[in-house]
Amino acid sequence: MDSILEVFNIGLFQNTLRTATPVILAAMGGLMTEQAGIMNIGMDGMILAGAFVAVAFSFAMSSAATGVIAAVLCGILIGLFFALFVVKFRSDEFIIGMALNTFAGGLTVYLLRSIFGVKGTFSSEGIVALPVVHIDFLDSIPLIGPLLNDNSIFVYVTWLLVFASWVFLYRTPCGFWMRAAGEHPRSLETAGISPEKMKFLASILCGILCGFAGAHLSLGYLTMFTEGMSNSRGFIAFACVIFGMANPPKVFLAALLFGFLDALGLRLQSVGIPSDLTSTLPYIATVLMLVYVVVATKNKTKKAARKQLEISEGLFNK
Repeated sequence: MDSILEVFNIGLFQNTLRTATPVILAAMGGLMTEQAGIMNIGMDGMILAGAFVAVAFSFAMSSAATGVIAAVLCGILIGLFFALFVVKFRSDEFIIGMALNTFAGGLTVYLLRSIFGVKGTFSSEGIVALPVVHIDFLDSIPLIGPLLNDNSIFVYVTWLLVFASWVFLYRTPCGFWMRAAGEHPRSLETAGISPEKMKFLASILCGILCGFAGAHLSLGYLTMFTEGMSNSRGFIAFACVIFGMANPPKVFLAALLFGFLDALGLRLQSVGIPSDLTSTLPYIATVLMLVYVVVATKNKTKKAARKQLEISEGLFNK
């Protein structure tokens, strides 16, 4: 009983919010490109590059805000690069995405060793972390107070971004054009709106949000940079986008599930369960998500085909 209480306590849910935040941010960016008809699996590289740039500029300028701005600018640059090859040059989006991930992994390792002269991890008292938010009146509320207090500012910003993403996609003309660029590009072009511009915009927004994710990872969740610290979060964010059907609230819930399993894995290590086993929980959930999507899509296609056949037979009999 004591072991269960040690695992399932308020700390588990605090860690859930913190570990889910970078995945939510990246997934909000991934659903933008997905809605625009682009499969972006290069988000892991975007997150990693953003994390390194955030730490580098935070350390150099002694400012967390500068680190975040630099990470966003880096994300915009990578987003433009991705869109240039995928949209303008019509290169294979899978190959370009994997190339981005590989390039970001190698480049950050090289820069870490050449600039800071360290291998593996760079940590320093000179790295300025993101501010932690404490709301005094929440202290008097049991459970809610400890859960919502003393988190990185990006935890709260992320919740607003989920709502803002939904409003943008479903309540603004630009969001409608972006969805049309993915679903009916020729109709959009007939209306005088360039589908390519919408795809470029989606890729830039994805870069910005992945930059935020990287900045939170290295300045909010941790205050350091570690080689490969994105740890496949970009791929998990992509799985959340597919599982949530590129709908912001559903994607948010899928990312929260990942955060819970990741935090649960860390807590289970404290009661003697091997880390090699607990660290697989989020990835097992990711695979199950994708299997569910494949099965659900297949069943939906069968039902649609069966319904169409019934309609055709009815018309023929008449």
